[in-house]
Formats: sequence, structure tokens, C-alpha cells
Amino acid sequence: MTSNKKSDEIKKLDSLKHTKDDAVGENEKVLALRIFHLIERIILIIVVVMTSGAVAFELQTIYVAQTIILADILLMFLYLEVIGMVAVFYSDPRSAFVYPIFIAITAIARLIVLQGKEMAPENILYEAIAILILSIAAIVIIKMRND
Repeated sequence: MTSNKKSDEIKKLDSLKHTKDDAVGENEKVLALRIFHLIERIILIIVVVMTSGAVAFELQTIYVAQTIILADILLMFLYLEVIGMVAVFYSDPRSAFVYPIFIAITAIARLIVLQGKEMAPENILYEAIAILILSIAAIVIIKMRND
């Protein structure tokens, strides 16, 4: 009888210990997630500041050269998409996965436009296929998110 009593007490102590350990683990998890979110937000702010700096340098280069070429305009679109990606991350984090795909599509299209005449035709085809694959990936991600 006493052995049953002792084993019941041991089970109760073990369950209390596990409950306490689970609570400590949950607190550590919450703290770690808060730290990661803080780091993430700091890095996003750094990305926006760096992108804004790149825009300023590009505008200064355009001003000094007194000419605007297609490469400058396409580069500005890339900068705009990076800033848009950060804005989307803050407004709807679920949509943030699609924006890098849009940026990749824009970057590849920029390469095709700027280097189209000098590139081998098969390379243009490969880049066009890459754009197609990225577009399909974006559609799949958007459809999965909506379902």
C-alpha cells in the first residue's frame, strides 16, 4: 500500500516538474520569437535605408550625367520593388513571399532588355523560361494562399 502511495506521489511530482519545465520552455520560446522579430524589423529598416541611399546615389549620377537611360529607369523599378516588398511585409506578411519573385522577374527582364542585342539567342530563351517558371511559382503561391 505504501509503495502505491509513494509511486502516486512520485507521479504527481513528475507531472508538476514537467508542467513547470513546459512553462519555462514556452517562456523561452516567446522570448526567442520576440528577439527574432526585433532583429527582423531592424534588418528591414536597414534594407529600406540602404535602398533609399542607392536611389539617392542613382539620382545624383543621373543629375551629373544630365541623361536618363533605360537602365536607370529599370534600376529605379528594382529599388521601388524592394521598398514595396518591405511595405508589404509590414501590411501583410503572407504576401511577402511573392514579392521576391516579382523582383527576380523584373531583374531578369532588365537583363534581357539591356543585353538583348549582345546575348546569344539561346540565353534569351533560357531567361524567358526562367521568367515563365517564376511566374508560375508566383501564381501557385498566390492560389495556395487564397485557398
